[in-house]
Amino acid sequence: MKVLQVSTENNSGGASRSAYRLHQTLLEQNIDSSMRVLTHQTANSRVISGRAPRTYTQKIKDKTSQLLWRYSTRNWRTDNPILHSFGRDSAGIVDELNQSSADVLNLHWISKLLSIQDVGALRKPIVWTVHDMWPFCGAEHVTPDVPDARFRQGYLPNNRPERERGPDLNMQTWLLKRNAWSKQQFKFVCPSKWMASCVAQSVLFGDLKMSIDVIPNPLDTIHTWRPIDKDIARRKIGLDPHRRYVIAGSGGGMPTIKGDDLLPELMTRLNSQRSDPVELIIFGRYGAATHERWGCRVHWMGPVQDDAVMATLYSAGDVMIVPSRQDNLPNTAIEAMACGTPVVAFNLGGLPDIVDHGRSGWLAVPMDLEGLSKGITWLLSDGHRLNDMSVAARDSAVKKFSAAIVAERYLSVYADAIASRHS
Repeated sequence: MKVLQVSTENNSGGASRSAYRLHQTLLEQNIDSSMRVLTHQTANSRVISGRAPRTYTQKIKDKTSQLLWRYSTRNWRTDNPILHSFGRDSAGIVDELNQSSADVLNLHWISKLLSIQDVGALRKPIVWTVHDMWPFCGAEHVTPDVPDARFRQGYLPNNRPERERGPDLNMQTWLLKRNAWSKQQFKFVCPSKWMASCVAQSVLFGDLKMSIDVIPNPLDTIHTWRPIDKDIARRKIGLDPHRRYVIAGSGGGMPTIKGDDLLPELMTRLNSQRSDPVELIIFGRYGAATHERWGCRVHWMGPVQDDAVMATLYSAGDVMIVPSRQDNLPNTAIEAMACGTPVVAFNLGGLPDIVDHGRSGWLAVPMDLEGLSKGITWLLSDGHRLNDMSVAARDSAVKKFSAAIVAERYLSVYADAIASRHS
């Protein structure tokens, strides 16, 4: 079986890293996997990048189309700050994909690589790993998961958010998807049960031939994501081995969705009840914003690209905090657990797929900071319990996310996709 992973990038965000890890996992299982990306961040002969060659006339046509699109959408406004992709950009690789020797295409995050029409023109069996909400929404990559969400009702003139202005680009994008994909066959893989429920409830895919499988992102729990002795890990990054540390990641381009703004108050609440202050390790940011007031000492680690360094950081912490307001299956949570660090988070999105409450971590009522603080305090108040939770977190990660287990489940979906297309 030959599998082609199709992703805009291969190592510059959670979705692209997950795609690349799946590619590597399949290779390790002796499956013929390759990647087709727009830009790549790793030196790998099986990862092909770039746009298809364009003639001078095509380049002029593309440039003119882009200028007209920008002009026609100049008055559009939205209060949703998360990235929007309108699905008009294409790297021109549809013919290449259709003529490739791949038995199945595994789509991932495809903004600017494949246009909406491109996806409809694919003639290979398609498995689509849903890393965010864009496949079944309009142009939004993330939208609030509420009962009257437009992806559940359809994008209608009378259900547009009040604070959107100008042309309804989300409705236009949704309608474009509905028309272009009406005869396409998809097999969806969702990393979490929550994302699978969103896909199943979407109006866009309600009438299409599709199936949905819940398969988590793979993780190398043998060589990369494994516990490091805590004292050794702390010495490597210059931390006091006798203090208590919680660790958190920065939300990058989605700080509100990832709950970055909740951390200062959370740490203030936590330490107001303790005689021995807990310190915070944050990766992904270089320092505090001028308006932030932290109730603890913060160790700023900056952006980290090296997995071995990340495994050291996770191992150095006593507890991992994931304060997301909405999340699919955050890599940071499964990586931390594989390194033996229990996770404290809100009970929402894909976090219940990761954390077994009271056994491998703690799940608080959504948006209840006191509940998060209580969970951290409960974990840190008993050394034996924390050690047991650490072992349970590691065991749970190995059983759920090990590369070989995930690969086997993907191979089953690929086989079904090939059989369905041929039939």
